[in-house]
Amino acid sequence: MSAVRGKSPPRLLSVVIPAHSEEGCIASTITDLDARLTSANIAHEILVINDNSKDRTEEILIELQRTIPSLRYINNRPPNGFGFAVRTGLANFRGDAVAVYMADASDRPEDLVRFWRTMLEQDVDCVFGTRFHRDARTVDYPKFKLVVNRMANAFIQAVMGLRYNDVTNAFKLYRREVIEGGQPYLSHHFNLTVEVPLKAIVRGYSYTIVPNWWINRKTGESKLKIKEMGSRYLFIVLYCFIEKWLSRGDYHRFQQDRHTAARREADERLAVAAATSGDVGASH
Repeated sequence: MSAVRGKSPPRLLSVVIPAHSEEGCIASTITDLDARLTSANIAHEILVINDNSKDRTEEILIELQRTIPSLRYINNRPPNGFGFAVRTGLANFRGDAVAVYMADASDRPEDLVRFWRTMLEQDVDCVFGTRFHRDARTVDYPKFKLVVNRMANAFIQAVMGLRYNDVTNAFKLYRREVIEGGQPYLSHHFNLTVEVPLKAIVRGYSYTIVPNWWINRKTGESKLKIKEMGSRYLFIVLYCFIEKWLSRGDYHRFQQDRHTAARREADERLAVAAATSGDVGASH
């Protein structure tokens, strides 16, 4: 989708990493990510949400903070789960743009660098990754999961009228105003990876699509339970479908911009009136 020019370029990149019992990979994931972003001269923070880990994940994070200044972490309060952890990160990041990045190293740092540069070059609000493109690659993707993924994405494309073929891909980059403009978020689980981009699209934010790799984890186990997610994905897709066709644009970014501008103008008039009233009182 073409961009709307004229926005201020983002300066600080935040990377939100939800982590639940990831002691086997969290150190290498953070170290590799920080090294690649630093070598690319990208100002960044790495925000890990420790989601009720039962292993040494928090101990490792404390150790890493001593040598990686860009790293900080938050212990997610109950209720726990992927969606809650990411939402905690989206409520606490400090950057001008934010990416959701997997703790298991299924995402690649070099792809994030390309996402960031694409956002700057094309001046878009969002950069969406796709693992299903001639320039993308998936490594050891489980066959059953792949079939379910392709069926789910085909359904989302048909219902929402999209060309984008990997909405369920968690690896995406958003400007801060997109995250703020998408509130409130309802998803508790992995369906958040669908809710955020669909709301961004429905509410009129610009985006572009970039191929990325996906590499199956080498340690630990996946937190995604496919059998538990079907109805939750369906709920979010239908929720966004209803907003698209029945909300009459009430949540569209340009409608929100008009409301914000109107409130700002009203506040300025009140401030001027108050100042004028004070001057008149003083003259007496």
